[in-house]
Amino acid sequence: MKMKKLLLLSAIVLIYACKDKPEKMTPEEKIMTEPDGGIGKGATSPVMQFPTDIEKAHHKANFLEHKAVQFDIILQFSGKERLNAKITTLTNSGKIKIEKKDSTFLSFDGDKAWIYPASQNYDGARFDMFTWQYFFALPFKLTDNGTQWEMPEQRILDSTKVTSARLTFGNDIGDAPDDWYIIYQSEDQKLAAAAYIVTLNKEVQTAEANPHAIKYHDYKMVDGVPFATKWTFHNWSKENGIEDEIGEAKISNIEFINTDSNFFKARQKAGEIKK
Repeated sequence: MKMKKLLLLSAIVLIYACKDKPEKMTPEEKIMTEPDGGIGKGATSPVMQFPTDIEKAHHKANFLEHKAVQFDIILQFSGKERLNAKITTLTNSGKIKIEKKDSTFLSFDGDKAWIYPASQNYDGARFDMFTWQYFFALPFKLTDNGTQWEMPEQRILDSTKVTSARLTFGNDIGDAPDDWYIIYQSEDQKLAAAAYIVTLNKEVQTAEANPHAIKYHDYKMVDGVPFATKWTFHNWSKENGIEDEIGEAKISNIEFINTDSNFFKARQKAGEIKK
């Protein structure tokens, strides 16, 4: 009788001991989590998803497979021609060449900007050197080193709410790190427009009193990469967004090319562009 009670007590203790042990999860049952609240290795942070989506819509990876890209631009403001030129740039924007129809040549060799002939140097040459190339390459540069993004929000574009976000830059990024942009995304995630200020050779307060915007139109595929073939320029305000049109640019003859080591070098007797 005592032996039966002892065996019964041992069985009860064994049952409770088994219940106290945590069950081991099989590999299929384990809940996988990423570090940093889901923003670990291999994940894109919510704030960076916006520019990343635009770059993907523009096939950035395909774009960067090419060495250089070239295009013609005819730019007008208030009905007057501002620029008529062929622009060539490395796809990483490291070097630029502008061949104007008046036979003036501007070039950026990766270190300094030059103009030939030197006698044709003018105020605003450095602005021309970098601005129009940047607008062309913008959808491929949204996640460059030094870009700083705010969380996306809804803004009005052509009477419709679209996703947009503010872009600023770190110190010592480019010629004008105090510039900022408001990037607008179209329904198909391409770059629709960008509001901006230009702080090159001016105070930030002065630039912010006169913001503008560029809208991208008429996308065309070139070797699997979409490019806008028409730009329009507008006044812009925080209250009203994109306002009246003040200029336009026609982009044509877009093609990817290969360039040799001398292509972006300054011509002999060229003058340095400093402003």
